[in-house]
Amino acid sequence: MSCEDFGEFKEALKVLRLVDDAIIYKLNTSIPTDSFVGEINAEQKCQELYNELMSGYMTRDQAIKKCITVVSENTKQLREETEKNPENGQIMRNLKKEQTKLRLMQTELSVEEVLQNRTLKAFTGRCWKYFKPQ
Repeated sequence: MSCEDFGEFKEALKVLRLVDDAIIYKLNTSIPTDSFVGEINAEQKCQELYNELMSGYMTRDQAIKKCITVVSENTKQLREETEKNPENGQIMRNLKKEQTKLRLMQTELSVEEVLQNRTLKAFTGRCWKYFKPQ
């Protein structure tokens, strides 16, 4: 995941969020209806889906935080350069771009929280009979 280009960053997050975006479909295809309960191991399916969700959450959280750290460092460097050379407009423009990118990446942490809550609510609604995470 590239932290330098915010468009690439957003696209990578979009790919990583595919499971969350399709959670209802995934639940419908994984968890049996009452008439098919004996044919499919619902506990196993729910546990596998839960593990997949948790793995995705951890990956995304680490990626977002890594990018926030990288962009924060870039911002810090540009701020120092601006203090040394306040007349350089290009450095100032780059600083503003990095600050905006940093705010957008920090916003992704809030988006992630909302997305996880929505997904886990749907997951719990369908899997509560078969699997209870610890």
